[in-house]
Amino acid sequence: MENSIVKVEHLSHRYSVQWAIRDIDFEINQRGILGLLGSNGAGKSTTMNIICGVLKQTEGNVYINGINLRENPVEAKKNVGFLPQKAPLHLDFTVDEYLTYCAELHMVDKTRIKAAVDEAKERCGITHFSKRVLRNLSGGYQQRVGIAQAIVHNPKFVVLDEPTNGLDPNQIVEVRHLIKEIAEERSVLLSTHILSEVQATCREIKMIENGQMIFSGTIEQFDNYIQPNTLLLELDTPPMECDLMLPGISKVETLSERRFRLRYDGDQDTAKRVAEQCVTRGWGLIELVIEKSSLDAVFAQLSKNAARGKRK
Repeated sequence: MENSIVKVEHLSHRYSVQWAIRDIDFEINQRGILGLLGSNGAGKSTTMNIICGVLKQTEGNVYINGINLRENPVEAKKNVGFLPQKAPLHLDFTVDEYLTYCAELHMVDKTRIKAAVDEAKERCGITHFSKRVLRNLSGGYQQRVGIAQAIVHNPKFVVLDEPTNGLDPNQIVEVRHLIKEIAEERSVLLSTHILSEVQATCREIKMIENGQMIFSGTIEQFDNYIQPNTLLLELDTPPMECDLMLPGISKVETLSERRFRLRYDGDQDTAKRVAEQCVTRGWGLIELVIEKSSLDAVFAQLSKNAARGKRK
């Protein structure tokens, strides 16, 4: 446990009679960005609020840097930075006033507060707005201030809830880059329901649906969750479409004069057999690619499996 930055054991929480999350387990042992994925209402916010000490769980334990959050919340939360979906900004404060206030809330040593604020501003690229009132900043820079308050006390673990929500495309790219920089020095848990956000920033994914953990693994494992069953084929001298109905091929879709999508039965040797036939019959094989499932398809399949399991 000493080596874990975050350890969650059998975490469950109930609102009235309804369980929001049930028996969640995971561990974070290294720096980088971990994506917490799930549809709206899946239990992500409940999980994050408990981990950050905002909500007390019904059952289970959370350890932050080896400290039990329930038993010693003050010490545990010194290691946690949190940016909720709506940044908790005081819009009439200047950037300096607000970050100084946040540093005091996080119990930063008084002799270190100015240095801590300056470091957070520099890291988030907002030093030139030190004296600017928060309400006069753009949405992207307000979000940067929100991230700065989450790291002003130099925590080992940072939780970001939908950090790019409501930003324009340029601001999204900038905030993503900032999050990646922050993750070079600490562990970051990024919660979102947007698949492209996970794909762009995260190395690993944990997916919650209907209050239960239904997937835990790398982006590549997530992407390959559904077994590929289509081939993209490009030929120099293509035959008639009907001639491509080779053994194991169930459907042929013509994409262009030379490109085809072949649906097959899931046999892993199908691609090899198709390549051999293309060479033998002189069709001039240019490209043959096993088509991976889209992240959206994987998300939908995992959600469907979770719903089916809940009904049983």
